[in-house]
Amino acid sequence: MTQAENISKPLTHLNEQGEAHMVDVSHKIATVREAIAEGCITMSLATLEQIEQGNSPKGDVLGTARLAGIMAAKQTATLIPLCHPLPLSKVQVMIEAEQSLPGYRIQALVRTKAETGVEMEALTAVSVAALTLYDMAKALEKSMTIEAVRLLQKTGGKSGNYQANC
Repeated sequence: MTQAENISKPLTHLNEQGEAHMVDVSHKIATVREAIAEGCITMSLATLEQIEQGNSPKGDVLGTARLAGIMAAKQTATLIPLCHPLPLSKVQVMIEAEQSLPGYRIQALVRTKAETGVEMEALTAVSVAALTLYDMAKALEKSMTIEAVRLLQKTGGKSGNYQANC
């Protein structure tokens, strides 16, 4: 489906009166669905080096951010209105240092076997991991920025597969 075709489709979270409602997915078949999202947190090279050396006043910055991202994916339905609670079979959060930013690239992979997709869970995992990284390192630098949170790919479901343009 092209982007133009998607734009002309009605929003599924609105009923006939234009009111927000939770989409009924009871008629859908549970299938394996997967989503990968990414985002970046940029900072000074000095801050990146301090985190990499383990010199943060709050301790294990990356481990805490990774765990926060996993926990956030599991709580997406309580954070985002109208999201369905899903039985997640896999949540993986990867945080890689990138000197060229400088900062970190965060990716989350989320998988389920359910009637609806896990894009929101992957995006939530990345966002909360980045926010936690910020919180853990803000004593080193308050000017860090969280950027470019986006869906990279998704598989499964009625709408088919999606791959972002890199």
